[in-house]
Amino acid sequence: MHPGDLFKLTGIAIVIIGLALRMRTTLVVVTAGLVTGLAAGLPLFSSDPSREGIINMLGRAFADNRLMTLFIITLPAIGLAERYGLQEQSAALIRKFAYATVGRLQIIYQLFRVLHGILGVRLNGHPSFVRPLIFPMSVGAAEGVFHTRNVEEIPGDTIEEIKAANAASENYGNFYGQNLSTVQAGVLLVFTTMTGLGYDVSVLSLVIFAIPIATSSVVLAAIQFLLLDRSLKRKAAGTR
Repeated sequence: MHPGDLFKLTGIAIVIIGLALRMRTTLVVVTAGLVTGLAAGLPLFSSDPSREGIINMLGRAFADNRLMTLFIITLPAIGLAERYGLQEQSAALIRKFAYATVGRLQIIYQLFRVLHGILGVRLNGHPSFVRPLIFPMSVGAAEGVFHTRNVEEIPGDTIEEIKAANAASENYGNFYGQNLSTVQAGVLLVFTTMTGLGYDVSVLSLVIFAIPIATSSVVLAAIQFLLLDRSLKRKAAGTR
């Protein structure tokens, strides 16, 4: 390898170092792309159709994948709903159910996300459901365990555990649930890749093989969330 070619790999080092330092992912990736492009001798801008510039490439990539940013449209609506008490009403609703716990809520939400995956419906779960609905409902359930209506009386580490459980429930349900639909992009990507390599597979067979994995994820997650309930009950008993 020519020594100059090694410099073209600088972008990889930037990504590793940037992510290790927990810098903003977008900034790290864009910087790595710019450095790699410049090291490869690409122009920053170009009006020549036969030689695309780095900024031109980034703009084209954004335009080609602009549907990925549609979730941004939902953010003003969610913010407005929160401004008028969405989180408070969510917490008040869950308090009405005597048997509602943080863990049970996560189990139900995960099954809800798996169902959406089976139906082939894509949701931006974290901004659209977890933050405005599931998290305040989980906190409301935790307030019942700790016998309080003041969230400040719940230990800070418990709130962080609840946030982690919310994220886990969303990620489990979304990741494994989308493999149970024949129209999801991930399944279709695996299908086209395997058929391109010469394997005789069908989309339905991929979904069938994903069922045991998705089922195992639901069972293991249920155990995790029920153990969380036991942990919260012990903490609540220790604070009284």
